[in-house]
Amino acid sequence: MIDHTLLRPDASWQDAQAACQLAAAEGCAAVCLSPRYVAQAAAQLEGSGVKICTVIGFPHGTDAAAVKAFSAAQAVASGADEIDMVLSLGALRAGDDEGLGGEIRFVRSAMPGRILKVILETGLLEPPELVRAALIAVASGADFVKTSTGFQGGGATVAAVSLLRRATGGLAGIKASGGIRSLAEARAMLAAGATRLGMSRTREVLAEMGDER
Repeated sequence: MIDHTLLRPDASWQDAQAACQLAAAEGCAAVCLSPRYVAQAAAQLEGSGVKICTVIGFPHGTDAAAVKAFSAAQAVASGADEIDMVLSLGALRAGDDEGLGGEIRFVRSAMPGRILKVILETGLLEPPELVRAALIAVASGADFVKTSTGFQGGGATVAAVSLLRRATGGLAGIKASGGIRSLAEARAMLAAGATRLGMSRTREVLAEMGDER
């Protein structure tokens, strides 16, 4: 249920390689890395069962739809199994639901057979905006809605995860990401309805489980 995440802008390939090793050792669902490391990570993790996840439009979501779709296609061609796409918050705030849905569908069409997660940046949204964004994402083909990039507006909260779960009604997965630093926080997100956790402190959180593992 964990996407072990390394998206620091200063991360080197050596850092990404260590993240891949950790994800494999801990049995993570995926390792989430910057696009530049997708091909190398895919080669390193081949046969491990760990999926390769990357981000597009990250972290602000302001790229044009065509750029996001191209980035998604390139990532898939390089070996990505899952794409975490940042929603266009400007379009959401402007009430451009049609344009927003079209952007997501465009990206969806560029990555057939792969998992698409749409990052909503919940810390910047009021509850009605959050619900609207989630419904647009699901109606447009998102497999998951994701709380946060972790780079703006704060991270995941139990309240946001719970609201997303109620809004989507089980029609999409919920990825809680941003600021999950303890086992108690991870469990709270799962109890609220998260089905995937994005974490950079994976080893520390899992170490808290001790004999439970």
